[in-house]
Amino acid sequence: MRLYLLALNPTDSVSEGFLPAAARLGLDVTVLTDRPEAHRRTQPDIEVLECDVRDHRAVITRISTHHRPDAVFTNSDHLQAQAALAAAYFDLPAKDWRAALRTKDKAEMRRRLATAGVDTVWSAELTEPVAPEDAPYPGVLKPREGVASEDVVLVEGPDELVTHAKEILDRRPGAVLVVEEYLPGELYTLETLGDGHVRHVLGGFHTELSPPPYFIEESLTFVPAHPEPVVAQVLAQLDALGVGFGACHTEFVVHAGRARIIEVNYRAIGDQCDLLLARLLEIPLFELVLRAHLGQRLPDDLGARRDGAARLEYPCADRAGTLTEAPSAAELTVDGVHLTYRPLRSVGERHELYRTNRDYLGVVRAVGTDQRTVDRVSADFLAAQRWEIQS
Repeated sequence: MRLYLLALNPTDSVSEGFLPAAARLGLDVTVLTDRPEAHRRTQPDIEVLECDVRDHRAVITRISTHHRPDAVFTNSDHLQAQAALAAAYFDLPAKDWRAALRTKDKAEMRRRLATAGVDTVWSAELTEPVAPEDAPYPGVLKPREGVASEDVVLVEGPDELVTHAKEILDRRPGAVLVVEEYLPGELYTLETLGDGHVRHVLGGFHTELSPPPYFIEESLTFVPAHPEPVVAQVLAQLDALGVGFGACHTEFVVHAGRARIIEVNYRAIGDQCDLLLARLLEIPLFELVLRAHLGQRLPDDLGARRDGAARLEYPCADRAGTLTEAPSAAELTVDGVHLTYRPLRSVGERHELYRTNRDYLGVVRAVGTDQRTVDRVSADFLAAQRWEIQS
């Protein structure tokens, strides 16, 4: 069976998750990408074809002139609609391309939720640095189709809105921005997996953010089960968007018992959280995602382990400069906690300060059965490490 995997840059989710899962399922994999050399360096044994993967017509043509597809899949935020359209063209199981578009386009997502009557958030699109007269403050300014808190900033008034909008548009010529009312509350995620017939809730995370005005995710703590009324509210909003097939990572806030979606990433959670989730739940997560795209029904019970505790920590750069000292990759078990550390920058690399997850220096994944022990082991490990950046 032939799996076409659409990708931009190589990611941990692909190299450590989906490609090994495809091999275990006995699939022949063809990677379609506009960055073929990067993928050939990281996966020399995988067939890689160059393709303008942001254009669904180019994807369809590339597949049509190669082998017959059994599945078209991507875990990229930027390519969900393209993969869905290509899969639909070949009559393959896929996400609804309209749902993929609604979740990627943050302004369209707000309109859809309001039209469905499940949530109304003040929101406006900007193509130039101006402050709408009726904009509420504080507000959140972000790219309409952005990811990873890139250029997401809290604005306290019209002057701040104009200043930040100009800075972002200067960096992103031709981009469309969204400004919306700030939604207060604790930030959580909901991780779901469906096949079009059944939808499983895998749990979620409680996310700790950097101080305002930016929204960098600094750590996540696993939540085995959110309160049922909260889950029901989030699922109702996902239903209104048409989301239910394959993996989905939804970010939402809870305030006074009300759950409101911040954004929907219609893919498996990233930044190595998916790798942690598979280990924590003890399920073949990546195989299950691929099976759904192959048209195979998911089991009614995934057999997921429910007594696990986990935490992810992301040490971040606090300044621009060259990384001169940093810990190496590590894998250890302390007091029953399995801890994995993976560096995300190499010593000698120079970077600007992005105020997004591109500032991550590494990631700590800690898995156990007691949350206090997991938190302690993770904190002790981080305290013993040293990162040096020279400006």
